[in-house]
Amino acid sequence: MSEAVRPPWLRVRLRMTPEFEQVSRIVQAEKLHTVCFSAACPNLGECWARGTATFMIGGNLCTRRCGFCDVATARPAALDAQEPERVARAVATLRLGFAVVTAVARDDLEDGGAAHMAATIAAIRRAAPGTGVEVLIPDYKGRAQDLETVLDAGPDVLNHNLETVARLQRRVRPAARYERSLELLRRASELRPELPVKSGLMLGLGERADEVEQALSDLRSAGVSLLTLGQYLSPSSDHLPVERFVPPAEFDAFAERARELGFRDVAAGPLVRSSYHAEKLAGRLA
Repeated sequence: MSEAVRPPWLRVRLRMTPEFEQVSRIVQAEKLHTVCFSAACPNLGECWARGTATFMIGGNLCTRRCGFCDVATARPAALDAQEPERVARAVATLRLGFAVVTAVARDDLEDGGAAHMAATIAAIRRAAPGTGVEVLIPDYKGRAQDLETVLDAGPDVLNHNLETVARLQRRVRPAARYERSLELLRRASELRPELPVKSGLMLGLGERADEVEQALSDLRSAGVSLLTLGQYLSPSSDHLPVERFVPPAEFDAFAERARELGFRDVAAGPLVRSSYHAEKLAGRLA
């Protein structure tokens, strides 16, 4: 489907505000990457106008090539040992009440970058002790010890996206596995029962309604309590095409179904992304 026929509910304007300019200056000054730019997020203007950003650590090159993602695929450089402190300074300077940190997949590293994520959480705790921290992590190829490294650092929310339904996994994210992701989420909820565990799905990739419902049921059975559902938008003609633009009413219906299944909170809508209004979903105010 051509992006030229994008419906009106998906058309957004970039909001240039003083808060937007401040976030941009700090990100550039600290030489940081954000998923906002790297993944071509449609909410960049809104979130930056509110003074929030999702920091992406581990560099801006990913070792995986997912069909939906705009982050470049290549062998990354060595980890920057000073990056956790720079992220923490940015969080403190922006006076964030809630920070979201994600990471590229680093399959080239023995621990997949888990220790680097843990160091970033620790640095934020030192620089901004009152700030809530959500981490959006890769699957670490299913290694339990790497997940535990991140959990031991004490995030306030642990997020790992299932991304799509079981049937489409190989097409959408060929280096990942549906059951591996569910097992990671299940293990996190079992190891830290008090910790909100979060996941999300993209719609519009060709999934059927019954498949979405099954994925929601699987996520809930794995202990996931927070959920995001958003519209997939193809970053370029080299990425997977949009099969369908899902109307807002369908997102509302899936959100209602998710709450019936027992999810504590749900953010669902065409423009929702993993970290969209993350502080609200986590029950905190930024």
